[in-house]
Amino acid sequence: MIAEIIINRAAKKLDKGFDYKIPKQLEEYITVGSKVLVPFGKTEKLEEGFVIKIKENTTYETKEIKKLEGNLKNSQIELARWMGKKYFCNVSECIKLMQTPGTKTKGKKIQEKKVQAIYLKKDIEEIENYLETGKIKSEKQKKVINIVKRNEGITIPEIELLAECTRGVVKTLEKNGYLQILEKKIERDPLKNKNIEKTSFLKLTEEQEEAFKTVKGKIDENKFGEFLLFGITGSRKDRSIFTINKRSNK
Repeated sequence: MIAEIIINRAAKKLDKGFDYKIPKQLEEYITVGSKVLVPFGKTEKLEEGFVIKIKENTTYETKEIKKLEGNLKNSQIELARWMGKKYFCNVSECIKLMQTPGTKTKGKKIQEKKVQAIYLKKDIEEIENYLETGKIKSEKQKKVINIVKRNEGITIPEIELLAECTRGVVKTLEKNGYLQILEKKIERDPLKNKNIEKTSFLKLTEEQEEAFKTVKGKIDENKFGEFLLFGITGSRKDRSIFTINKRSNK
């Protein structure tokens, strides 16, 4: 099977489909809307692309899709193609609007956020023995050890704040084999704390209310009409459109 793919690039000359062979192991997973990595250009550098069509054959010599990264809906791809034609822009730019906010920046993946977390390197019983026998003499070091015992995975800045010590104390305990510093990945959720289900009606200005009534009148009459909303940037034209859609449910 062959996938027609649009490369995620801003260059206008790349705003067209390129044929790629679908590997056997991915045939049942790749569909219209799939986000994939493919070799592109003479350097064979992997580029991100979006599948816009599936077909049985091609007249071109093809390279193979290397990796499947995710899927969009077929309807989203069709909408992106319509937007590209309507607004004279690259289809790949429109497709990116369908993706989850915060997943891309300048065509590259946002790097995973990692922090340095502190854990005990020895058993708790062994650590407590060192504390009781006085092998660990420094009060600052004892305080740090006790904090880590209760909060494994705590970060260095947190220890500095709670123990009122410097990073050097933690480093000394690491050097002596009592603690270990490991990298911990922080999961990012771009939609966290965003309520995308509940909305409320927005209060319109007099001009917006007039525009709303004019457009809604056509909707109620089930008649087609074209309207131009005039306003400078920041005049909340988008709020008027949102309210019309919300109230008319169209």
